[in-house]
Amino acid sequence: MKHLILLNDPPYGTERSFNGLRMAHALTKNDPEAEITVFLMADAVLCAKAGQKTPEGFYNLERMIRRVLSASGRVLMCGTCMDARCLTVDDMMDGAERSTMDELAQATLAADKVLVF
Repeated sequence: MKHLILLNDPPYGTERSFNGLRMAHALTKNDPEAEITVFLMADAVLCAKAGQKTPEGFYNLERMIRRVLSASGRVLMCGTCMDARCLTVDDMMDGAERSTMDELAQATLAADKVLVF
């Protein structure tokens, strides 16, 4: 089954992006055949910022995104949202891809399930 997970909230301050990535991980764990695409837009593009340092025992969204990528998932970042925050591909973690609204539209049409956080 193809799952598209849209994240909108910043990496820290709310737990919506955290919960969306938890769901992505749970889907890959419970269905090894699942195709997971996570699309980061608005402040959620910061979830893929490289070099995040969080206190010991606190969740780290960079590590959580790595789990999605290591399970053959895709992580796409809204290019317009990146530009608005002065973020370049060099600022972001390896494996996350700069993307477009057209690519989001295609992923939405291809998905069996769309979850929005």
